[in-house]
Amino acid sequence: MGLPTLEFSDSFLDSPDFRERLKYHEIELDRTNKFIKELIKDGNMLITALKNLSTAVQKFSQSLQEFQFECIGDAETDDEVNIAQSFKEFSQLLNTVEEERRRLIQNADDVLIAPLEKFRKEQIGAAKEGKKKFDKETEKYYTVLEKHLALSSRKKEPFLQEADTQIDKERQVFYDASLEYVFKIQEVQEKKKFEFVEPLLAFLQGLFTFYHEGYELAHEFEPYKQQLQFNLQNTRNNFVSTKQEVEKLMKRIRSADQDYKPPGQWTMEGFLYVQEKRPLGCTWTRHYCTYEKSSKTFAMINFETKSAGKQNGLVVSPSEMFKLKSCIRRKTDSIDKRFCFDIEVVERTDICQGTLFRPLQLKFCKVRHGIVTLQALSESNRRLWLEAMDGKEPIYNLPAILSKKEESKYFILHNKCTIYYTTHVQYTTHVQYTTQQMYKILHNTCLIYYTAHVQYTTR
Repeated sequence: MGLPTLEFSDSFLDSPDFRERLKYHEIELDRTNKFIKELIKDGNMLITALKNLSTAVQKFSQSLQEFQFECIGDAETDDEVNIAQSFKEFSQLLNTVEEERRRLIQNADDVLIAPLEKFRKEQIGAAKEGKKKFDKETEKYYTVLEKHLALSSRKKEPFLQEADTQIDKERQVFYDASLEYVFKIQEVQEKKKFEFVEPLLAFLQGLFTFYHEGYELAHEFEPYKQQLQFNLQNTRNNFVSTKQEVEKLMKRIRSADQDYKPPGQWTMEGFLYVQEKRPLGCTWTRHYCTYEKSSKTFAMINFETKSAGKQNGLVVSPSEMFKLKSCIRRKTDSIDKRFCFDIEVVERTDICQGTLFRPLQLKFCKVRHGIVTLQALSESNRRLWLEAMDGKEPIYNLPAILSKKEESKYFILHNKCTIYYTTHVQYTTHVQYTTQQMYKILHNTCLIYYTAHVQYTTR
């Protein structure tokens, strides 16, 4: 099982699944970094401790045998298979030459140690610096975003426009840091295929020349060495040829609309702030939400970003699933928040085990009906959610929005009901009715007026 792929478009969503895949790459880089340090230590021991040469070579050979070379993706090319298998081939060869107990060449440090140290410091070190910048910008962006979304809609328009401009700048800085970090991780993983293996190959090649029987061993190793060099050159050429395309893709993704909907398994997904009722008011908590239109399933998971926590700084809570009934945009003057809309759910269940994207075992704990108020990240983001959920506009009071034509129809209906009622009153002044008959006439008059009014206002 190879490393999961990282897409540049995932940087815009910053989903928990994206963070989880990013974590696998970070673990692999840490593991590679530790292995290189150990390999360099073993190489120095091999060079300096001639008396303990046999022990040092055996440990070095064992390290190569135990290391599992990982490549991105599930399907590996022939070049990647040979490159991944090369460490085991090196280990077997070292076990053979160890029987001769010969010295290492004098330039072993330049051939083996220096390139590995350079790769570790320049490539893996740069990836770690990118992670620090990414974590810093993540914390900064979501802190500023929460303050921005807490602004009252009653603020003056120039103030709100300036706030929107500022949050757009912070969002762009965060996206740039995320894209650069993903690009650097992929670059290190690709360079590892040749810059990591080539120093070892050069060290082995130099080792043969200093053995009395090295020629025979080198002759036997020559076919594999040529094939491996061919694989390494192919890998290097593929990297050089595709690097420019990847950079163009990164630039195109960077210049794309921030609120566009990338292709995925969900009709709509992204962050929303959910209003939680409290005895002394309410709070807004950030959730990552997904919506599947065919089944009208709305799911969300609450997690917070921490500066120095585990799981890429995330604290993940159990996820929740809803059955969506309706979606209505919230009127601006009805709530002291921007970009809000309401969804009505007919059932709600909590997933107690697993995650929102990979539930391992589901246990449905509770069911709840009612209205849930959500806050989008921007007006365009709210529009995307409303379109995905077939959201509707709020219903306003009729007297405030009646057109002249509708107003005339309304008063004609009202006048007809009034005439009917007046006629009955005038008629009853000349006819003697019992009390029961009088109540029945009044009841029918009110019922006719009420029914006509309800039909008009709910049409």
